[in-house]
This record gives sequence, C-alpha cells and structure tokens, in this order.
Amino acid sequence: MQGVMIRRVALIVLFVFYLGAACAQEFRCAVSVNHQKLMSTTQQFETTDKRVFESMKQALEDFVNSRKWTSLELQQHEKIDCSMSLILNERSSLTDFKGQLSVQMRRPVYNSSYTTGLFNYIESADFMFSYNENQPLDFDPNTFYGNLSSAVAYYLYVMLGIYFDSFGPNGGEQFYEMARTVCQTADAQQQYKGWSGRESQKARYWFMENHTNSAYAALHDVYYMYHRLGLDMMTKDQTQARSNIIAALEQLQQVHRTRSGLLSVQQLVDVKISELVSIFSPAPADEQKRVYDIVKEISPINAAKLQKKESR
Repeated sequence: MQGVMIRRVALIVLFVFYLGAACAQEFRCAVSVNHQKLMSTTQQFETTDKRVFESMKQALEDFVNSRKWTSLELQQHEKIDCSMSLILNERSSLTDFKGQLSVQMRRPVYNSSYTTGLFNYIESADFMFSYNENQPLDFDPNTFYGNLSSAVAYYLYVMLGIYFDSFGPNGGEQFYEMARTVCQTADAQQQYKGWSGRESQKARYWFMENHTNSAYAALHDVYYMYHRLGLDMMTKDQTQARSNIIAALEQLQQVHRTRSGLLSVQQLVDVKISELVSIFSPAPADEQKRVYDIVKEISPINAAKLQKKESR
C-alpha cells in the first residue's frame, strides 16, 4: 500500500498539479498545546480553567487538518504526516499569549515501513499571538487575520514545498511561492516579530527565501535526489541509492558554498544526521569519509556524530 501511495504522489507532482475540487485534505497532523508553564507561574491571568487551551488545540487541529491547502486530490492514506507543538510560557491578557512553536514532518519511504524526517524546526520562545476561546482560526494568504494562523500556514506551505520536492523535480515550487505571500503579508503589518529577514538569521523569512532564491536552486534537487533517487531505491539497489544520496549531499555542499549558514541547509542536516549515520555505518570506508567530509564542512557539530559512530 505504501509503495502504491509513493508512486501515486510522484505522479501527482509530475503530471496533475491542478486537479480542481478535492476529496480530502492534505495533512494528518498531531497537535499539542502545552500550558504547564502557565499553571506554575503567578501571572495575573493564570487560570486553572483548561477550556481555553483545549479550544486552542481544537482550533489548530481543525485549521491544519480540515482546510484545503492545495488543489491536489489526495486519498485518505496519502495524507502527509506531521506534528505541531505549541508550548505556552506567558499570558499577558485573556487573549494574548507568548510561547514556542515547533513543527515536524515525515515522509514514507518506498517499499518499506520506514518514514524519514523531512522537516523539524523549533522556533525561539518569543512567539506572540492572540487567541479568543472557541473562535476558529481565519486565514487568507493576502490578508493578515492573526499571527497564529499566519505562522502555522507559513510552515504548512514550506512543508508542502519540501514534501513535493522530494517526489519530483521542483515539485514544491508553487507552495514556496504561497509561503512567500504569507510572509510578505504578515511582515507588512510590522506588528509581530519573526517575519523579517532583518531581524535574525532564524526568522521565518529565511525558509521562504532559501527556497525561492534562484542562487540556491540546487536545494530543490537535493530533496529529490536524496529521497526519490536515494531512500526510495534502498530496497532495490543499496549501492546506487547511497551513491545518489552522496550526490545529493554534494549538491547541498555547493549550496552551502554559495552562502554559508543557510537556515534550510542547516535544518536539513540536523534532521538527517541520525539517518546518515545509520545508512553509511555499514558502507565502504571511502563513502563514509566522503559523507563525513561534506557534513564537516556544512555542520561541524553534526560531523562529530558521524566521527563518534566511526570510532566505535
């Protein structure tokens, strides 16, 4: 079933991007809202009434899982697995919160029960937003309704871009453009931090910029080569699959050399490092060294994990 799903999604990306009305939403997202830090403080708006947090969780689940984000027609078993966690650490009014948002996404690997991480990012702990109890989240890419819905939508579009890039060459292009629109709309408000590239190298702006800047176009090839030509070929030809993964890493290295410290490059290495250790530990020494040298140049802290494994 999983192999059929991957072949189907690949065909969707390559041939039928615009399918009109759809029968199912795209995401199967597990949402959590952690309010324990609020319960242990003496803030003015501290409350033991959990209804607002339950309402917030339900609103996020409905927003992500029940809304149509693309024109693609995916079956129930083809939904994209992801998770989203919101850790609240401050409440300054009945409706105003500050916390930390983290998002993760996984992708199935052809002809196996294995799922591989594609995106795993934790924002800084100063994510501010407003939420009214029992109110659904509104969203339009060209209209700013609130920081919570805009931030979540932004990451969903980034993840859609990466997901479909992993199945077909430049398969996620239209979704990165949607992320760009969301980012520009939110940044124009100048109301909340986290949207402008002028603020920080870890601002939301940079995921969008990295994937829409033609100078880093090879990044899209990395997702495709690593996943479709690498991981998906593992059960068919491991030697060729590893060779393709190394080729993908060499492309990533070239992107890094174009501009070091790119947020998307670092995120990808962070999410893949354990997998790379698993894949290349039994590989020939020359392959291990090539992977180590590439990772060492891009992310020395992660290269140490490969070196530690090799020394055992």
